[in-house]
Amino acid sequence: MERVIDQKRYTIVIADDHNLVRDAVAETLTAEGGFSVSSVGDLPSTLVALQGPEPVDMLLLDVFMPGMAGIGSIQQLLAKHPDLKIVLFSGSVSSEFVFQTLQVGVRGYVPKTLPLRSLTSALRLVLSGQVFLPMSLLSEVNGTPSFEQRGDNQKLLTPKEVNILKLVADGKTNKEIAWALGASEVTIKMYLRTIFNKLGASNRTHAVMLAKAKTLL
Repeated sequence: MERVIDQKRYTIVIADDHNLVRDAVAETLTAEGGFSVSSVGDLPSTLVALQGPEPVDMLLLDVFMPGMAGIGSIQQLLAKHPDLKIVLFSGSVSSEFVFQTLQVGVRGYVPKTLPLRSLTSALRLVLSGQVFLPMSLLSEVNGTPSFEQRGDNQKLLTPKEVNILKLVADGKTNKEIAWALGASEVTIKMYLRTIFNKLGASNRTHAVMLAKAKTLL
């Protein structure tokens, strides 16, 4: 019996110029079941694949393959396919670059060092509406990114919302945050819902990542 999310078969395009990588990932996803997989090796081929008769649910994208021009290419893809879930797939990208791509709509980053057995779980997480980022990415943030709209960003969240988000970043549960702030758990959930809406975040991890990108934390 195939292990399929909500009994749905998802269509994934693997965009990577390394044949061995494409083949290994495609074989893993196909063996797992629940995925219809195709592969391309450059940006022009990716654009063609996304215009096929069958809607594509996810694009596993190597940002260094031929034809790619950084965030501009990602924005081009999302402008043409706004519902597409793009997951970066690369051996080495900076934390700041990942944070910037999250702001334009990327749904995750999977390093090529991630074991293949973990890849499927990461992609299923994104397909369920979440954001996937490796925990190691947080430890790479040694400084504060510089953004032109820094002043406006600081006004985005209230001091209390920032405080709550800091506790989230520390790994605290809603119950622990409520206890620390002398509030009810329901109140904390309401604050988090407001924070998610302001940041455009889909979950706690995504909110922390976006807040760091906007220099709020």
